[in-house]
Amino acid sequence: MDAKTLFMNGEFLPAERGVISVRTHAFAYGTGCFEGIRGYWSKEDHQIYLFRLREHYERLLRSCKILRMELPYTIDQLVDISIELIRRNDQREDVYLRPVVYKADEIIGVRLHNLTDHYLLTSEPMGNYVEIGGLRCGVSSWRRIDDNALPARAKICGSYVNAAFAKTEALQNGFDEAIMLTHDGHVAEGSAENIFLIINGELVTPPPSENILLGITRDTLIKIAQRELGLVTRERQIDRTELYVADEIFLCGTGAQIAPVIEVDRTPVGTGKTGPIGQKLQDLYFDIVRGKHPEYSKQWCTPVYSEVKSAL
Repeated sequence: MDAKTLFMNGEFLPAERGVISVRTHAFAYGTGCFEGIRGYWSKEDHQIYLFRLREHYERLLRSCKILRMELPYTIDQLVDISIELIRRNDQREDVYLRPVVYKADEIIGVRLHNLTDHYLLTSEPMGNYVEIGGLRCGVSSWRRIDDNALPARAKICGSYVNAAFAKTEALQNGFDEAIMLTHDGHVAEGSAENIFLIINGELVTPPPSENILLGITRDTLIKIAQRELGLVTRERQIDRTELYVADEIFLCGTGAQIAPVIEVDRTPVGTGKTGPIGQKLQDLYFDIVRGKHPEYSKQWCTPVYSEVKSAL
């Protein structure tokens, strides 16, 4: 972590001042929510493009609503703060924004109401989160959290312990990543990624009712697969054994980007190599996020190094 500046509770501060007390409620109980937002550096344009920035902040506000939190900023202000932070850090490389809203009171006792909400934003350099050339995955013994126990559609800090159990199990068993099932045994998602299967020339992915996070990259792929490749996406329950007979599988997310899966439980997926549809979608995605498709850039890519109104 080498960024020199962060934003915390209304101020741009030196990074070393971005600290919280050990008594902070969110630290003790996981009562916070967050987003992960990527910015992609374009050498040709000398520009960082923040991908689907507004949609990430819209989802953050939905997570806040579930956790009974309030932010004193509009989405426009959050966008401007993000741009200003990257500028102050003078970053000219791929970056990762991490906005966090958290319960800041220094008290003992679990609850969500009548607590103080604080806001923190960092911007750090970031490369690939997982291998994007072909993942070997294992189906996890840890089940995906159920929405009635811990809301899966919100990015709640404490809920990622569920993902951590699955990811550590996968790595220690010799896999690159985990695939998690729901409580009744249907495919949900990766440890921190949505999942798609290619079956009979169609994209198949679990529906929102399967305790998945409603991913922004997931939504992006559904749209570009239809528009650019003419592919239909079926949102339906997926049984575990479909993972072993799918023509292709790939994981996706802001962190993972588009990561083809070449093996599940030591069973090759398709030919055991990145498939043609996954490769096309990956290539298309990386062109879009770096501003090479004007028809998408205007809608989805927010440039950093251009005129912007005051952040506050």
